[in-house]
Amino acid sequence: MSEHAEQPGKQLLHLVFGGELTDLGKADFRDLSKLDIVGIYPNYATAYTAWKAKAQGTVDNAQMRYFVVHLHRLLDPDAA
Repeated sequence: MSEHAEQPGKQLLHLVFGGELTDLGKADFRDLSKLDIVGIYPNYATAYTAWKAKAQGTVDNAQMRYFVVHLHRLLDPDAA
């Protein structure tokens, strides 16, 4: 099942966070104490909306990146 076609009511947690990278080719953050934890969302659609808003809001800083982490995959790695 794709992330965009989740079952209604099924909770698939996603974390949105970001920070300034040391190198655009890596996910190494310049200062871990300054990570921006945007939030945890119950599905991909709402996480994507939050990610997009934050990413667009920091477009002037080329080193700033935001990510969506599929927490549900970490919490239940055996799920299909």
